Amino acid sequence: MRILLTNDDGVEAYGLEILHNIARQLSDDVWVCAPVIEQSGKGRGITLHDPLRVKRLGEKRFAVSGTPTDCVQIAINDLMPQPPDLVLSGINRGFNLAQDVTLSGTVAGALQGMTLGIPSIALSQCLDFDIDLMTQWNAAEVHGAPVLSAILEKGWPADVVININFPDCPADEVTGVEVTRQGFRDAHEMHAVKRRDPRGRDYYWMNFHAFDQTMIDGTDLNAVAHKRISVTPLHLDLTHYETMHRLKKTLGGTVPKQINIADDEKAGAAE
Repeated sequence: MRILLTNDDGVEAYGLEILHNIARQLSDDVWVCAPVIEQSGKGRGITLHDPLRVKRLGEKRFAVSGTPTDCVQIAINDLMPQPPDLVLSGINRGFNLAQDVTLSGTVAGALQGMTLGIPSIALSQCLDFDIDLMTQWNAAEVHGAPVLSAILEKGWPADVVININFPDCPADEVTGVEVTRQGFRDAHEMHAVKRRDPRGRDYYWMNFHAFDQTMIDGTDLNAVAHKRISVTPLHLDLTHYETMHRLKKTLGGTVPKQINIADDEKAGAAE
């Protein structure tokens, strides 16, 4: 099995080193193509108006002056002799839960692999910066390979990526693995901190409030809060089918034949 690794924290990130060690437990054919500098929060951004520079760091190791999406695209199409059998993106320094998945460069790297027809998984390590970080990274180090092996053995649909979040606790405190759905925070944590530079000009630095959130059973947020490894299947279809069907009754249009309205409405009612 040939594995391609990428991330959004940069090619020198500690999480990428851990992911490489995990991948080597699954295969002896592991490639790395990651951004030269950190690309956190870039989502599915691609580089369109600047050239991409590629630096070979080793036989199977490359750094790219672009986003995680750029890295996966150029690695599969231009740098690797044959496409990989699996794309692993991460391990991110911090969680990618709830609404974060639409901003995450880590998840974006996996989505690009999926778009190119490669089974892809995003991995993130939740971190509590008030306690020892190294003991928390150990959760991913110890449990990463067994969780990946179990998921790979089971498989998943071609239009789905798997989003894994390891809880912010030592490996021996992890209470299990839970397959979850994407949660939603009930309070907006992101805000801009206004500061002034040495020349008297204002600037802003994005930061996050540590608000307590309502925990709902079955969500990724709740799983990691209870020290469980969260495994969430994600896909790119952002269509809200219930609203689509309702609007069609007013605005017109044909409901696609492949969509089972009854099943969709039942699913919407159940949620």
